[in-house]
Amino acid sequence: MNYNLPTTNKPLKTYTLKVGKIFLYENFVLTEFNEGVDLNFESFNDVAEIILISYRDKPFGFIANRTNAYSIKLKDVFACNKAYKNLKAYAIITHHGLTEDIIKIENHFFNFNRKIFRDFESAKYWVEETLKKENNLVLQ
Repeated sequence: MNYNLPTTNKPLKTYTLKVGKIFLYENFVLTEFNEGVDLNFESFNDVAEIILISYRDKPFGFIANRTNAYSIKLKDVFACNKAYKNLKAYAIITHHGLTEDIIKIENHFFNFNRKIFRDFESAKYWVEETLKKENNLVLQ
């Protein structure tokens, strides 16, 4: 990872895939995709499989640490919107202003609850708080 995490924030499991690194936590997944990757439904397949096996029907969060520049095939986002009904919080950690501009365009295609952050701790806190609220709604 390209940032320092306190030891209490160690992932449960780490995967190194062709598209980048995937870090699994109890309630969320953290991704760091490689420079220049073209993410589409097919290239995201291994990541999707890990997510589906790990979280099944349980509400979960997604944190994209955009340390590298990569592209997302926006027409494939519609399939992702359908596939991840239990995704309740999608945090994006940005390191460049240009990335924020790109995210604003992407937001027109994603149906997920998405928010931009500058650091992991803030993104993690928001995801965990969003999931707590979601779980309280389910329990009522």
